[in-house]
Amino acid sequence: MSAQSRGRQAILAEGGPGPFGTLQRALRLLEAVDRHPNGAPLAVLARELSLPVPAVQELAEVLEIEGYLICQEGGWVLGGTFALLGQSNREQLVRTRLDHKLAELRDELGAAVYFSRYHDGELTVEAVAAAEYAPAVEEWVDFKATAHASAIGKCLLSQLDHDGRRDHLARHPIARLTSRTITDAEQLMHRLERQPATVPVLDIQEYALGTVCAAVPVTAGSTVGCLATSMPVDNIHRLRAAAELLAERAAPLMLAIAV
Repeated sequence: MSAQSRGRQAILAEGGPGPFGTLQRALRLLEAVDRHPNGAPLAVLARELSLPVPAVQELAEVLEIEGYLICQEGGWVLGGTFALLGQSNREQLVRTRLDHKLAELRDELGAAVYFSRYHDGELTVEAVAAAEYAPAVEEWVDFKATAHASAIGKCLLSQLDHDGRRDHLARHPIARLTSRTITDAEQLMHRLERQPATVPVLDIQEYALGTVCAAVPVTAGSTVGCLATSMPVDNIHRLRAAAELLAERAAPLMLAIAV
């Protein structure tokens, strides 16, 4: 296991800062509530989780909005969403929730938003929230073949191990798309291996001239995914703040697809 992979696992295990820590704490909260079928007050849950009551309350209220928890007579119990997840409409439910969250984020950013996965050795853009005022980037070259140049692709590749990256680049050779595209395989591998898990990946006109992008990891279970946004290069001054907002919103998105 690479040092980077060990670092990501440590973040999840410790429930540290950032979207990974938020996800970890939320999942532990759900497990704690499940141990109390008759309901548990916040103070009991906070003690079991070794967290401050206000922090547990904030998590519980977010999960209540999403239907995963319900507060009944001062005690928290699991919500009805879990029953739906076991039915045949689970895939449709998750997709609807995902589309809704992406649309909310698009409106908040004023820019197109994407959810992508790396599955069976290939990059797939599974959902896009775009609008006339927030156009999606034009796929002028297949995204699957250009992971080396896009923020989405680099973010997904950075979550693979060394052999996984090598295998992908062997099947999809690096090609120059713009004057800014990294075409040296060793340089690209070095950057991917040194990419911190909590730092957004940027694409500054590497895939397409006139477009800048940012992507952050979305890790839930075995999912290798990312949340990304794109905007015209004229708005590059907004990219860093947009990337930070993506990172903040990653945890609720992980919850939407993790259970």
